[in-house]
Amino acid sequence: MKRLVPALALVVAFAAVAADRVAAPAGAEVYFIAPQNGAKLHSPVTIKFGLKGMGIAPAGIKFDNTGHHHLLIDTDLSELKLDAPMPATDKIVHFGKGQTETTQTLTPGKHTLQLIFADYLHQSFDPPLTSKKITITVD
Repeated sequence: MKRLVPALALVVAFAAVAADRVAAPAGAEVYFIAPQNGAKLHSPVTIKFGLKGMGIAPAGIKFDNTGHHHLLIDTDLSELKLDAPMPATDKIVHFGKGQTETTQTLTPGKHTLQLIFADYLHQSFDPPLTSKKITITVD
């Protein structure tokens, strides 16, 4: 029981922090610089992220109007729990060091890509700041 109380306190404290989503500044945008929608590419694929109206900061460092990128690969935004920190998976790739590009090895075939910009806690802004979803084909 002694271990349960501190663990429960941490869960409650984390939930309180996680529930406090903020809005991105008006006019903020996240987008793909490359590749273009409909591109036919060879793996590995270089993906470059664009951002307008906000700044980049590493995860864990809180500055107003900043955040970092997350790349959704073959994942629909509706599959995410946006009121909690995003998990890191092979389909939800975190760029918590502030990276603005990546090289991803993708299997041959069609893939969808979408960016979601998140705060210092890997949590979506409210409303979510996302790019348009693009489709690419990998040879």
